[in-house]
Amino acid sequence: MSKTSLSKLFFALMLVLMLALVACSDETDGDGEASAGSDDNGSEQDDDGEDSEEEDDGLYSIDDFDNFKTNEGEAIDGGTLQYGLVTDTPFEGTLNWNFYSGTYDAEILNWFDEGMLTWDENYVYTNDGAATYEQDEDNENVFTFTINDKVNWHDGEPVTAEDWLFAHEVISHPDYDGIRYGSDFTNIEGVEEYREQFKDNEGLSIEDAEPIEGIEVVDDKTMKVTYKEVTPSLVTGSIWTYPLAKHIFGDMEVADMSSSPEVRENPIGFGPFKVDSITPGEAVTLTKNEDYWRGEPNLDGVTIKVIDPSVVVNELESGGVDMVDSYPTDQYPDNADMSNVEFLGLTDRAFTYIGFKLGEWDEDAGENVPDPDAKMADKNLRQAMWHAVDNDAVGDRFYHGLRWNGTTLIPPSHPEFHDDSNPGREYDPDKANELLDEAGYEMGDDGFRTDPDGNELVINFASMSGGDTAEPIAKYYMQAWEEVGLNVELLDGRLQEFNTFYDRVEEDDPDIDIYQGAWGVGIDVDPRSLWGRHSTSNYTRWADEENDRLLEEGVSDEAFDVEYRQEVYNEWQEYMVEEVPVFPTVYRAALSPVNNRVLNYAIGDGTEMYKYEIAVTQEEPMVDE
Repeated sequence: MSKTSLSKLFFALMLVLMLALVACSDETDGDGEASAGSDDNGSEQDDDGEDSEEEDDGLYSIDDFDNFKTNEGEAIDGGTLQYGLVTDTPFEGTLNWNFYSGTYDAEILNWFDEGMLTWDENYVYTNDGAATYEQDEDNENVFTFTINDKVNWHDGEPVTAEDWLFAHEVISHPDYDGIRYGSDFTNIEGVEEYREQFKDNEGLSIEDAEPIEGIEVVDDKTMKVTYKEVTPSLVTGSIWTYPLAKHIFGDMEVADMSSSPEVRENPIGFGPFKVDSITPGEAVTLTKNEDYWRGEPNLDGVTIKVIDPSVVVNELESGGVDMVDSYPTDQYPDNADMSNVEFLGLTDRAFTYIGFKLGEWDEDAGENVPDPDAKMADKNLRQAMWHAVDNDAVGDRFYHGLRWNGTTLIPPSHPEFHDDSNPGREYDPDKANELLDEAGYEMGDDGFRTDPDGNELVINFASMSGGDTAEPIAKYYMQAWEEVGLNVELLDGRLQEFNTFYDRVEEDDPDIDIYQGAWGVGIDVDPRSLWGRHSTSNYTRWADEENDRLLEEGVSDEAFDVEYRQEVYNEWQEYMVEEVPVFPTVYRAALSPVNNRVLNYAIGDGTEMYKYEIAVTQEEPMVDE
């Protein structure tokens, strides 16, 4: 029997063993994600749903689900909703759009705050939100934003153009400690000059600084912004739409804002609900905002609480929660017939991936700097590691078809630009061995390869905790790499919890060689916010001139022609398959079970259903019979 045949047989046996372990638990995979790019508070419509049916092979399809909740019964006056955050770790609690970075904080924020603009099913900003926008006829680089007169902060103060400007000033300040500063801001006239003056004048305050040249406050509710370039991305996610309450934060030092009580303990917004109390890391209680600009919410309040993956099914069955943020897809087959909930689903704007640490972030230069001597710098090594893993099998065996093989870094949630003709790097251990042999990674007597200089090669792998599938999947990847002679070990010999994982990855911990993470992708297809030279979220720290060129071409004037932009992004997807600074493992179905008592609810973008419309038909959640 050939080495490849043995490898496939061993892999099949490993999957059977690991699946036996997984079947004993109701826990999720816990591969975690951090929000990136544009912030995810819109909805997408998916009209191809139908009742879920298991296929003969035991697999399901995302096409079997709808993303609109069926309304049954009449709404009562008021009522409260119980919403579950599925995680085995506390939420961070950075509850302001200008400072947050984690997906769980974003889920909480979506209930009590929102952006000034909404978007449609094609991810294009509309004029149906808290503000409208208009492009100047004489100067296409100038946009005028007008805030609805009814939009007020939860404390009754009006949301003003000064608040919107203030958010830009804070994010552009050198002492800002969030991840938002980048090309979306440097594309505004005068932002870079505004930032530099603080570096040259220690102690200079925002009030005394020269203003951002390209932002003009016309009146309390009107702001004009002059952009250096008007790109196709501008109206699909590159406008910063989140104001910062200047009457609250205006007297603070920028460096102190993200950790202040006004962010962590008493956050404010202008959404349909307002924060009443916070149990740090565990729960948030919200009451309705009677002054909400769209209209008074139907519900009296919402309670958001952390639900451990091991008890999420029990919480749903018993009515402990009405819905959860992200249902563990590996648990769906055993619970598809739960009588008191309806399962909604769609193709998630997210993907899981393996990233290679290839350099460091240069804070002074504001860019990623690749290290040609990094352990994972050899392209053949990275290509081989992709060929060595069978992500089709991972999606089928662990997620019953509700996650599936990832091929490119633009996921199918953006069908206009996802190149479905690109196969990525297919599972091929023979090809992996060939690439490693060619690059000089010689097999030793112990069954592991040395590096091309003949030195021992140990690759440190950072992966997240979260449930019983998290460890088996990480072990499968390590075993698959071992089958081609690569010695890959878990960082510190264990899985990392969510917050620690991202802290270490973001800070370029030198002990990390590769990592398994997940990204929630913004509404804008532009990959610069994730994989650009100047993106702090490009945790691989890889960059090169060809990548720079393609990413810039994707937002050039020519890219207003959709076919041209598609060609550019197809070329970029192919280039990333060649260079492999990172590779997708699986695309994801997003499932959301919703209690049958809930009315007027949908998931996804472009649905034109809003949280203030949610209602319930009875005081208490229905329970499973």
